[in-house]
Amino acid sequence: MFGWFTPKCPVDPHSKEWIEERLQWLSFEFGHDVFTRRALILPLAEFFPDPYDASDKSVRVLLDRVCRYMDADPARVELDFFDSASAPGLVNDRGYYLPVTVGLYEEHSDKTVIHLDRRQLGDPMSLVGTMAHELAHLRLLGEQRIRNDIFDNELLTDLTVVFFGLGIFLANAERSWTPNIQHWPDTQTQRPEYMTQPMFGHAVAHAAWFRGEKKPKWASHLRLDARPSFKQGLRYLWATGDSKFRPVKRK
Repeated sequence: MFGWFTPKCPVDPHSKEWIEERLQWLSFEFGHDVFTRRALILPLAEFFPDPYDASDKSVRVLLDRVCRYMDADPARVELDFFDSASAPGLVNDRGYYLPVTVGLYEEHSDKTVIHLDRRQLGDPMSLVGTMAHELAHLRLLGEQRIRNDIFDNELLTDLTVVFFGLGIFLANAERSWTPNIQHWPDTQTQRPEYMTQPMFGHAVAHAAWFRGEKKPKWASHLRLDARPSFKQGLRYLWATGDSKFRPVKRK
């Protein structure tokens, strides 16, 4: 009966293995210190001090700031807008509505274009998540670290945002996961196209665990429905230490 109280990982074994192995891969690609020593980026004025009024100019300023947090060169990134208000509501073969795209990444030989949906401009913190996701495409695809036909392209793009410290913005975002369910390679276990809240919970919990934090104050910035997975993941890591991506022991 006492096993009932053993902390459990918030994600299935395949998702758990993928998160931990890909966090390790990201640390090799971008440097361990990016994940362990930088401040987590929070929806606070100290991280986003610039005035914002949803104008094209203020969106550009916000994008430049997110570029710096993602270690992307703002001079290489062009900004474009589109309006999804007139987009038809499409469904897949299982009857689920397909999510409306709020951001698009386009790579050219001499520049990157980030396309943003004007309907999202009224929610700057959600916009930060979209910007970070599209800039993660730049860091991965644009820098030829991955190919665009790998099965976990979008998942890894989400996880890269977590790795660079902006995971809270995607964990808090209103997103649809159901329509694009597939399977993990060589399994019958369902795999989403984008990271789910439990996956964000386990990934962001590593950020607290690596910093030696059992009850981080910054967790209050997670949405109420995003906190349970994070807390579960953090309890699991502290209780078991069961992860392929582990903190470096301090001497």
